Order: sequence, then structure tokens, then C-alpha cells
Amino acid sequence: MTHQAELLPGSLDLLILKAVSLGRLHGYGVLLRIEQISGGALQIQQGALYPGLYRLEHQGLIESEWGTSENNRRAKYYRLTPAGRKRLGEATASWNRLAEAIARVLAATPQELG
Repeated sequence: MTHQAELLPGSLDLLILKAVSLGRLHGYGVLLRIEQISGGALQIQQGALYPGLYRLEHQGLIESEWGTSENNRRAKYYRLTPAGRKRLGEATASWNRLAEAIARVLAATPQELG
């Protein structure tokens, strides 16, 4: 049984950039990749995903082209741009610093505070 995690503000763009960095994907494929990697804990709603893809494309962080999906349907495929790769690196480092700081606070004991 998996528990779904609630996305923190700003984390959707980071997740989309990471998913797209792992290979060319159509929109629904991005959603499935995030769900797969997270073991089902992160399930992105299409109503949030597609505006996120549009926003990232508008910012020049991803680019798209039309192609044919696995079920022979026309689909828009996304890939990371050099600017997107740079942003992914910066955002990942920032996220890791935040996660480490939160982990330190959560692990604190009264004895450590002295």
C-alpha cells in the first residue's frame, strides 16, 4: 500500500524537469514516469501537469515537437533545453539543501540543544 504525498509549492516544475531529463516524453508519459519513480507516492493530476508543461516551455526550459505515441496517436513530446538542464541542476541543489535542513530540525533532540 502506498501513501500519496502532497506536493510542496514549486516542486512540480522540478519533478517535470527531472522526468523530462531522463528521456523524451509526451505529457502523459511525464505523469507516469513521476508516478513510477516515486513508487506511486507522487501522482500528478493532469490539470496541474499540462499548465506546468506549458509554463516550462514558455520559459524556454523544455521544448516540444509532435510525434506518434505508443498507441499511434498524435502526441506532443517534450525534451529539456540547455537552460532547462541548468535550472534542473540549480533547483535540485536548492531542494537538497532544504531537505537536509528540514531533516536536521526533525532529528534534533533536547540533549543536542543543551
